[in-house]
Amino acid sequence: MSLINTEIKPFKATAFKGGKFIDVSDADLKGKWSVVFFYPADFTFVCPTELEDLADNYSEFQKLGVEIYSVSTDTHFCHKAWHDTSPAIGKIGYTMVGDPTGTICRNFEILIEEKGLADRGTFVVDPDGKIQIIEITAGGIGRDARELLRKVKAAQYVASHPGEVCPAKWEEGEKTLAPSLDLVGKI
Repeated sequence: MSLINTEIKPFKATAFKGGKFIDVSDADLKGKWSVVFFYPADFTFVCPTELEDLADNYSEFQKLGVEIYSVSTDTHFCHKAWHDTSPAIGKIGYTMVGDPTGTICRNFEILIEEKGLADRGTFVVDPDGKIQIIEITAGGIGRDARELLRKVKAAQYVASHPGEVCPAKWEEGEKTLAPSLDLVGKI
């Protein structure tokens, strides 16, 4: 079953953000746009490149009112240690959620049960707590924060402009489509 347009399931976790441990729950994702960015593990190879890319683009997400939550099955203590020892991870200003029980990963159907690790999954959640975008890649394939930013902008545009849709490669300010009988077979 697809999770698109489904409401996120309840969770509570401890996270590392801004040099502190904080509590995070599903309620924190509601009322604003959020990106939940799952990755396999701290102290690995592709993961720090992705998380650094998000960190480098975090201010652009914030300008759109979007909060980022990175999630792995590591603990919040492990996130802090990684943040304190890696120059790439040290750039992170967003919330790094620990999910050692796999509850959040299971809620988003992203847990690789036999390994106890998350797949590389990205979920964009709207202010109502509903999932609008899902992207899942194999472990060796890193994601691109700029492409994610483009997709978030498209999701926000569609949400605020009922009756319009964003075509492939749509960029902010470009023409959208208004689906109608007149367009059938003409695109």
